[in-house]
Amino acid sequence: MLSDKEIICPNNLLNVAHKKKGAVVGIVNAGKPLPMLSVMDAVHENLIIPILIGDKNDIQKCADDLKFDISKFEIIHEPVENNTAKIAAKLASEGKIKIIVKGHIHTDVLMKEVLKREYNLLGKTRLSHIWHMTLDKEDSPLIITDGALNVMPNVKTKMHILKNVVNFSHRIGIERPKVAILSATEEVLDSVQSSLDAKEITELAKKENLNAEVFGPLAFDNSISKKSADIKGIKNTVAGQADILLVPSVETGNGLVKMMIYFMGACAAGVVIGGKVPVVITSRSDEARARLASMAAAVVALD
Repeated sequence: MLSDKEIICPNNLLNVAHKKKGAVVGIVNAGKPLPMLSVMDAVHENLIIPILIGDKNDIQKCADDLKFDISKFEIIHEPVENNTAKIAAKLASEGKIKIIVKGHIHTDVLMKEVLKREYNLLGKTRLSHIWHMTLDKEDSPLIITDGALNVMPNVKTKMHILKNVVNFSHRIGIERPKVAILSATEEVLDSVQSSLDAKEITELAKKENLNAEVFGPLAFDNSISKKSADIKGIKNTVAGQADILLVPSVETGNGLVKMMIYFMGACAAGVVIGGKVPVVITSRSDEARARLASMAAAVVALD
């Protein structure tokens, strides 16, 4: 059942990111093979100028093993893994880097630093995570949010998540994205809190005149399958053709994304948005092409 399909970085992300090429990026604990490989790919794509943070000897060894010349890039020597996050957050707060990229470090350690008020990295909306999902080079994406950061968001937080993902969608050329507010049902049921939230979010999005088509509750099948929506008699501008799935909880989003990766060979480009700098928090097991796609997504998210 597991897919052996090669993960492919999508052109739609790369093409938009190339227009903003040359962003200075902090690579947090960079001295491991996979992070270094993705840095090399991003440099070769002219997407980033890296500042490599971590143990200098490990960083140089990884680069040498890849035959990657890093002589013109700054290396900040910090042998203690958890201290690398502090350095990256400080660099971002001083405007010296525009994107933070997780290398070989735990996500919670990195995000704990990013969230500290002393660095002033928080924006007007709450931070949220998006996954830009594709199968092939020319695929239109399915965007899933939030499956990595906000665990059990309430309606207020979901509205922040919604505004962040709509903004990102505009940046990749989806002028009026179709957003499905996901639940286990397309009916509003008192026993299913996510369906109640979805109804409220739909009403708020209309009231606030968001530049998106927003509807919920919708179940997964009638969010992405026109046939399913038609059979069930669901008629609105989102059903069966969603560009974005706004999930009810982190478990839903995380499980859906991982199934697409492992069963379908999908490329998951993930980035934290809504703050003053995008933060790439790929899994330490993610392949290099997905890491490259995530860096492209972060470049796209730059103001």
